[in-house]
Amino acid sequence: MCSLEGKVCLVTGASRGIGRGIALQLTTYGATCYITGRNIENLKLVEKEVKTRYVSGKCIPVECDHSSDESVKQLFERISAEQNGQLDLLVNNAYSAVKYLMDNHDKSFWDQSFDSWDTVNNVGLRNHYQCAVHASRMMIKRRKGLIVNISSVGGKLYFQIPPYGIGKAAKDRMAKDCAVDLAKYNVAFISLWPGPVRTEIIGESLDDKSLTEDRGRALNWLFSRAESPEYPGKCIAYLMSDKDIMKRTGQVILTTDIGLENDFKDVNGQDPLNCRSLKFMLGGMGMYTLSDYIPGWLRIPKGLYMMILSLAKARSPLKKKSDYA
Repeated sequence: MCSLEGKVCLVTGASRGIGRGIALQLTTYGATCYITGRNIENLKLVEKEVKTRYVSGKCIPVECDHSSDESVKQLFERISAEQNGQLDLLVNNAYSAVKYLMDNHDKSFWDQSFDSWDTVNNVGLRNHYQCAVHASRMMIKRRKGLIVNISSVGGKLYFQIPPYGIGKAAKDRMAKDCAVDLAKYNVAFISLWPGPVRTEIIGESLDDKSLTEDRGRALNWLFSRAESPEYPGKCIAYLMSDKDIMKRTGQVILTTDIGLENDFKDVNGQDPLNCRSLKFMLGGMGMYTLSDYIPGWLRIPKGLYMMILSLAKARSPLKKKSDYA
């Protein structure tokens, strides 16, 4: 069991979804956790949930518009003033494009507005970098800290629309390159890939009656084996407690690999399906029947897995119908 007593954390975009789940777990392990979002009332609901769990950690909601440079600057100034310059963890999770991705998944990139780039990568890629700069300035003074970009397999494999994958690949590269500059200050920077996560928005999407049969089946197969929003939070808590975290800096890390290494389960007592498992990869390509016969423990080595993703052309029921024309 890891302890984060005395640690000061910041999770951006934490009013719901993965960010909320991460904040709940960090406070469960004893951390003081600042959480941000555009709606203070939604953030206060997370704070209230933390209090009802009677955990040793503390949740501090801060309204912040992550598309505003000044708002972000004030956020870090506040943390520095209130915590005497201490910041042990930044989780870059703020992202405003989920609905846009769901609404435009069936359009080719040339049929979308140029604004799609900013919609997907402003509060996301650009803001992740901006927050990393502010956090690094605090962490290097204390010669310790961890920055985590929440990314995904979309950095290697096509998903939904091109700006999504471009942004995720850039987040992975951000962790790799920033880690070089931060290494001599004992500050780690990693890119974390959760698998499919059953967030509130995903739950609503699964109930959408307008889904095609193929897309509905694909989504239900994927998210019936998904992580809860709190599973990535468990993983980050364990990374925070890793005395050899600098050996991981600059790397892409899968949440399910952290779970396997530390032998913990999701909050529902289950093991999410590992994205490196052959079962997961076959199911992701729509080969459900074949996938049912494959044991979940049969996994592809990480190096080979990354190579396969780099070379693969997406074969998934989640792709646009026009892509098969």
